[in-house]
Amino acid sequence: MKKLLASTALIASLSLPAMAQETLDPNATPGGNITVTYKDDVATLDPAIGYDWQNWSMIKSLFDGLMDYEPGTTTLRPGLAESYEVSEDGLTFTFALRPGVVFHNGREMTAEDVKYSLDRVTLPETASPGAGFFAAIAGYDAMASGEATTLEGVTVVDPLTVQITLSRPDATFLHVMALNFASVVPQEAVEEAAGDFGRMPVGTGAFKLADWTVGQSLLFEKNADYWRAGLPYLDTVTFEVGQEPIVALLRLQNGEVDVPGDGIPPAKFQEVMADPEQAARVVEGGQLQTGYITLNVTAAPFDQVEVRQAVNMAINKDRIVQLINGRAVPANQPLPPSMPGYTADYDGYAYDVEAAKALLAEAGLADGFETELYVMNTDPNPRIAQAIQQDLAAIGVTASIQSLAQANVIEAGGAGTAPMIWSGGMAWIADFPDPSNFFGPILGCAGAEEGGWNWSKFCNAEIDAAATAADSMIDPATPERLAMWSDVYMKVMEEAPWVPVFNEQRYTMKSARMGGDDALYVDPVSIPVNYDYVYVTE
Repeated sequence: MKKLLASTALIASLSLPAMAQETLDPNATPGGNITVTYKDDVATLDPAIGYDWQNWSMIKSLFDGLMDYEPGTTTLRPGLAESYEVSEDGLTFTFALRPGVVFHNGREMTAEDVKYSLDRVTLPETASPGAGFFAAIAGYDAMASGEATTLEGVTVVDPLTVQITLSRPDATFLHVMALNFASVVPQEAVEEAAGDFGRMPVGTGAFKLADWTVGQSLLFEKNADYWRAGLPYLDTVTFEVGQEPIVALLRLQNGEVDVPGDGIPPAKFQEVMADPEQAARVVEGGQLQTGYITLNVTAAPFDQVEVRQAVNMAINKDRIVQLINGRAVPANQPLPPSMPGYTADYDGYAYDVEAAKALLAEAGLADGFETELYVMNTDPNPRIAQAIQQDLAAIGVTASIQSLAQANVIEAGGAGTAPMIWSGGMAWIADFPDPSNFFGPILGCAGAEEGGWNWSKFCNAEIDAAATAADSMIDPATPERLAMWSDVYMKVMEEAPWVPVFNEQRYTMKSARMGGDDALYVDPVSIPVNYDYVYVTE
């Protein structure tokens, strides 16, 4: 796989049997239920729409795409496609589908379902925050403009073969086919849901939705017809919502909860780590993450670059890192340090209150201004927002804090009604390990559309073109391509639509009875937990 990804100019073909034979964990005991808690209810389980920390792993367990990842890693493998071929020019991908795969409603999946799903995610009326990922597919622009209702580049060859033609090479295309947004869904189930597919999901995944009591709980049950033999191990997963993180931690300590979905409450972190019994159940993992403040460039006064640069200079990032017990390092650019394309010799905007005041005066705002800062209402995010509020006050900016449920913050960001957003709890974690992933959805023009994840609504055609040029190279790891991405992010920082604040390390906990490799609990793809592969030991 790595050789293929390094040079898609090679014709490649991978084949697996229809019922994929997994290397099962010899210690796994099939059966049982686990309980996972969250403070907020789930916004949606529609793979074309869902795009947050909370629902990502849920959706991944309900649905599959043509491509997938080895559990606990970012190593690509075939999913619903049992094999694929790539043309020598890197523009045409032919996927042979795995026969005998059935949806949760009992119908067998075909190539028509793949085409329908890709058409659906790119239709403007779907308002998918992931539509821009598919921009390289021929016909995408016509879809985005409303001139077409089907992707020209997606062709059904026969019931088990689909061909996807790109308008330009895309070094990340196979990764895109592994995203939740590329999940295959049945048209009849979407239509029967009458606009509520997010509450009535039907996929091909390891689990299916058995019950959803809004505001209380969701119950996932094992898909007995799952195409990966021997999986999942668990019979059911119960997601309890409305649980304060501190209460969830106490319940975990009492053996009533298996995974606290919101993680370890910052106020309890030192206490947990000081107790050897509890610390033994803590799972730590690296992640390609950046926490940031978005500045809505379409609304005054953030439509002035001097104001945005001033806000960058006003934020004391070291103090914010201290608020989360040092579980991060200050950030100075959108890319995290371990991501290819990171600019190591860039210093960013120094913390300088007087320089920030001078920039505001230059922008005609010597007396400051009033604004609103939106934040997710789960600790430590309100406390971080208060620290940001205090930093802004030091340069004469009065920011009222709007502390809301995650879904409400996401809605305001997508609609462009939030002047500023602290991204904590929703901060960007790479969908795949490539520098392009920190641009298109969250800084590119495609992501700035209604419902998109580009909450700064930043859209610079020149920078977009440079990003496209970087992605149009066949080899994703060439030094030339990584240098092009470095240039893209340096230009972004000149425009300052964000304040990069920190790059965070991931910590979570599991109950004493949970089994499976620790990497499954900080899975870089099935964020936060890969439910398909974890199990209970008692």
